[in-house]
Amino acid sequence: MKPIVSVAAVLAFLLPDNSLRAGDLGNLSARGSVGTGEDVLIGGIIITGTTPKRVILRAISPPLSEDALQDPILYLHDTSNILQTNDDWRYGPELEIEGSQLAPPGDYDSTVIAVLAPGNYTAITRGYAHSTGIALVEAYDPDPASGSRLAQMSTRGHVRTGDDILIGGFVVLNGATRVLLRAIGPELTAFNISDALQNPTLELRDGNGSLIEANDDWKNDNQQAISDTGLAPKNDRESAIVRTLVPASYTALIRGKNDSTGIALVEIYRLP
Repeated sequence: MKPIVSVAAVLAFLLPDNSLRAGDLGNLSARGSVGTGEDVLIGGIIITGTTPKRVILRAISPPLSEDALQDPILYLHDTSNILQTNDDWRYGPELEIEGSQLAPPGDYDSTVIAVLAPGNYTAITRGYAHSTGIALVEAYDPDPASGSRLAQMSTRGHVRTGDDILIGGFVVLNGATRVLLRAIGPELTAFNISDALQNPTLELRDGNGSLIEANDDWKNDNQQAISDTGLAPKNDRESAIVRTLVPASYTALIRGKNDSTGIALVEIYRLP
């Protein structure tokens, strides 16, 4: 099996050095399918600031999903090493997890609590005994008032058809916040991902599922505003949305145009 390309490595290539800003975003998450081999769910997180940050990561079986992954395993990597792993959260720091008020809903769900220096990290979700299904990977910042922040989450997953797509979730906190969402596909071929999604589409929806904005090919809508962020996608077929949002929960949905399929990245981060 070939080594899996880390999302942290992809981010370091795709984003300029000055692009990552601390911001008022909480509960960054992504929902996608977990297969075997390289076809797993990978979340990249970036911590900014000057001091170590305590984070809580979860890999859970989504409720009410007929195809839910029943026993997810969570691996936390830095750019070169596995830092922690967990299979079944009660076999980890159970009391600390319960005290955080973020204990997963199922005993077979997995959780990692870590204190991480500012930098890039990757959370990989696999299925126990090569099992497959839909999973959620989540990153929480239990102390957003500290000197460092959980600044961004970018998740790599397989986009299929119907409900089997890639979905990013986030919560805006503490006042109106300007965010940039990106759906990245063709750029991934630079990392020898042969089945990269060649034409991703992007939808921004509120907590009730109502559509706020959609984009197919980032230059078709708000091209100047997206370019001004310094974070415009490198391929014209990729999608992006820039928007100021009030405090609430939101989702970003990635599909393939004309029901195309492949590997994509969903990215969520705050703009200054």
